[in-house]
Amino acid sequence: MNLFKNRSLIIATKHAKEKVIAPIFEKKLGVKCFVDKSFDTDVLGTFTGEIERVDDPITTVRKKCMAAMEKNNSDLGIASEGSFGSHPSIFFAKANEEILIFIDKKNDLEIIARELSTETNFNGQYIHSTRALKDFCKEIDFPNHAVILRNEQNDNQKIVKGINNWEKLVSEYKLMTKKFEKVYVETDMRAMYNPTRMKNIENTAEKLVSKILNACPKCLMPGFSIISAQKGLPCENCNLPTDSTLFYLYHCKHCLHETKEYFPRKIKFENPMFCQICNP
Repeated sequence: MNLFKNRSLIIATKHAKEKVIAPIFEKKLGVKCFVDKSFDTDVLGTFTGEIERVDDPITTVRKKCMAAMEKNNSDLGIASEGSFGSHPSIFFAKANEEILIFIDKKNDLEIIARELSTETNFNGQYIHSTRALKDFCKEIDFPNHAVILRNEQNDNQKIVKGINNWEKLVSEYKLMTKKFEKVYVETDMRAMYNPTRMKNIENTAEKLVSKILNACPKCLMPGFSIISAQKGLPCENCNLPTDSTLFYLYHCKHCLHETKEYFPRKIKFENPMFCQICNP
């Protein structure tokens, strides 16, 4: 059952994300993707803080998708939202979380995919010399990735984005040093200026289309997906439950059918080294 073939799908973006999203969805769902270049996704928040993102990422990405669909009278849409910061469980590691949402008004579908990756060059620091500027640029793979200059980390009194040329970077840096005591340089995390982030968006798009294509075994509607993971895989030595996953719970939003997938890692017992009893 192909609910999407030959339907028009709007990708809500002003940062060229359609370059990695459109080929995946056109090939695997048979849709015809388009972008409204007049639609300004920045009204819901910018990475550099000129416009604050007031909602959580899920709410923001849903609003973004719905607004683009309504503006273009489309019943099928995709939007994405990225966040950057410290990894929630790996100390001292930076992380990029990408969220993609797929909305089909015609069939009352909303499917979300999330990807948390340590593959990111998210970074920033105050600099006091062109040597320090050069060292920073080398670390974040400039000019393949662009940078942003501003007078303060959290101030937009003077800000220059999308710099991916060394001559322009040095020129802008020198102009700022004449006016401000210090200059803050950071990676430009907008997708069209950051190939590393664009790759994470592509990976998330692949995950999203896989979720869409996973149909409910009972009603055959798309989006039969995992809603929870139950720990309790037994220890190979003592047979007591461990913190490792015993099963995933799949759920259909349409007919509410649920299925448990036991042993998702294809093992029925956990190594004793991961047991809190055998290896406390």
